[in-house]
Amino acid sequence: MNAGGEVHFESKVVDFILRDGGTKMAGVVLADGREITGESVILATGHSARDIYQLLADKKILMEQKPFAVGMRIEHPQPLIDSIQYSYERGTERPRILPAARYNLATKIDNRGVHSFCMCPGGFIVPAATMNDEVVVNGMSLARRNSPFANSGMVVTVEPEDTVKFKKEHGILAGIAYQKDLEVKASVAGGGKQKAPGQKVNDFIAGKLSAELPKTSYFPGLTSCRLDEILPHDVSYRMKIGLKKFGNQMKGYLGEEANLLGFETRTSSPLRIPRDEQSLTHPEVVNLIPCGEGAGYAGGIVSAAIDGLKCAEAAIVLK
Repeated sequence: MNAGGEVHFESKVVDFILRDGGTKMAGVVLADGREITGESVILATGHSARDIYQLLADKKILMEQKPFAVGMRIEHPQPLIDSIQYSYERGTERPRILPAARYNLATKIDNRGVHSFCMCPGGFIVPAATMNDEVVVNGMSLARRNSPFANSGMVVTVEPEDTVKFKKEHGILAGIAYQKDLEVKASVAGGGKQKAPGQKVNDFIAGKLSAELPKTSYFPGLTSCRLDEILPHDVSYRMKIGLKKFGNQMKGYLGEEANLLGFETRTSSPLRIPRDEQSLTHPEVVNLIPCGEGAGYAGGIVSAAIDGLKCAEAAIVLK
């Protein structure tokens, strides 16, 4: 690369090189035994690199639990969302000048947020698991936004105290264990092969099994399940109240074509790797710069990119 950088593909980090009794970060060890050293290490793994969180915990490098959110993907026909948002009768073709409609919904139920997340107009629901025993759903849109479906994450805030039942066994990684528990349950309920558990929105609110499910963009397919029974009660009851509120705001949002898929668990990291506000370095490990979503300092593509720029500038100062 023109600026002197190198990209090492298929090069998994398996250990840190620590000096001075574990208080100075000097580099990383790769799975093939190579060591890469430097004057500083920017740790920008993303929020699903659970092996790195485990490594940090094993090395007793300070981390903090933080709030995150879990829930489901909600999916509708895009023409339905268009008709609601543009206020025209269903069945009318959307004028070409108008983009596929999107929405943003948020409320608070008993001191926990309930909100839409990463809304994908004209998009697809896709599998996003990182291990074979998990089912995780996420959303995406192609540039043309021309899928017949609209989908969004629909999630409830989880505070560190909500993960207490995992604390004894998993310690600081209790939030990850909370996510993993839901992901494994989704895999079992779906029946394997990345099939996701699904339920009509109205049936979820009413607490009954869906006799059939609407069409979906999720390619592996769906299995009808009681998502309201699989989710933790604290999440499920808040989600039901929140969905009713959103249905009042968007007439038709809770119709028979609305579908829920489980589970959306990777909204953000359940952990934060602390850093100094000025130098951006870890307070206990010199030359370690936690960065982006994996470190708990970003909430999406743009904010992660901006944090990356900040961390690169911080590394230059250290040099």
